[in-house]
Amino acid sequence: MKFVLRRVAATAGVLLALTVLLFALQEMSGTDPAKAYVGANASQATVDGARARLGLDEPLVPRYLHYLSGLLHGDLQNSLRTRTPVASDLADVLPASLELAGCVLLVAVLLGAVFAYLTTMRRRGAAVVRSVLFAGAAAPAFLLGMVALLVFYGRLGWLPSGGRTSFRDAPTGPTGFLLLDSLLTGRIDVFADAATHLALPALCAAISPAVAIGRVLVDGLTTNLEADHARTARALGLTERAVLLRHALRNSLGPALSMVGIQAGALLAGLVVVEKIFDWPGVGSYLDSSVAAADLPGITGVALLLGVVYVAVNTVVDVLQVLADRRLALA
Repeated sequence: MKFVLRRVAATAGVLLALTVLLFALQEMSGTDPAKAYVGANASQATVDGARARLGLDEPLVPRYLHYLSGLLHGDLQNSLRTRTPVASDLADVLPASLELAGCVLLVAVLLGAVFAYLTTMRRRGAAVVRSVLFAGAAAPAFLLGMVALLVFYGRLGWLPSGGRTSFRDAPTGPTGFLLLDSLLTGRIDVFADAATHLALPALCAAISPAVAIGRVLVDGLTTNLEADHARTARALGLTERAVLLRHALRNSLGPALSMVGIQAGALLAGLVVVEKIFDWPGVGSYLDSSVAAADLPGITGVALLLGVVYVAVNTVVDVLQVLADRRLALA
C-alpha cells in the first residue's frame, strides 16, 4: 500500500509539473490570446474586454492558479480555431484515436509474440519475420505509411486509402468506437468496412512497438530457458515447447508486460503522424490542425491529454506489477 501511495503521489507531482510547463509555454509564446480570440480586426476596447473576461489582466501567479483550477474542473480553455471548448473537441476525436490505439496494441502484442516464439525456438521463417519487423521499425512512420498506401491501395487496391469508414450513415453512438457501435446496431457491413480502414494504419503503427515487445520477450525467454529449473524440466522429459510455455514464458511475462504498458502509454503521441497520413479523424489530426492554425489552447490541450494518458498508464502498470510480485516494492 505504501508503494501505491508513493507512486500516486509521484504521478500527481509529474502532472503538476506538466501543467506548469504548459502554462509557461503559453506565456512565452508571444501570442496575445485575447487578440487571437476576438480576431485581428477587433478594436482595442474589444480586445481589452476579452482580456478581462479571460483573466489575462491578472498577475502571473493568480493566472496560473486560475488555469490550474480550470483544468481540475475539465476546462481546457476554448479553441481559437473551432471557437468551442477544447475538452469538447477532444471528447469528439478521442474515441477514434483510442480505437486505433487499441488495435495497434493488439497487433503489436501478437507480432511481438510471434517474433519471440520463432526466434527463441529457432523455427523456420524466424529470419524473415525478424528482418521485416526490424526494417519496418527502422523506417520513419511517414515513409512506412506512404509505402503501404502505394502498395496496398495504389498498386493492389486491397485496402482503402484512409478515413474511418466509407459509409455516410455509419452509427455515431453510443460509445464512439465504430467497430463496437456497428456491432451493437447490427451493421455488419459498417463493421467490415471499418475493419478494412483500420488495417493499414494499425499495421504501420504496430511494427515499432512489436519489435520492442518482442525483444524484451526474447531476452526473458532466452534467459529462462537456460535457467536451472528449465534444465530440470527437460531432464524430467518435457519437450522444449512445453518448457517454453510452462516455465520460461511465465517468468518472462513481467518485463514484457512492463514494455506493453510503456508502448501503450506512448501510443497516442506516436499516432500523430499515422493519423495525418491516413486521414484518421483522431487526436493526431486535431493536433495537426491546431498547429497549422496556431491554436495554442488546442495544442496545450492535446499535450496535456497525451501526458496524462502516458503517466496514468505507466502508473497502473507499475502498481499491477507490484501487486503481482511484492518483491518489486522493495526494489
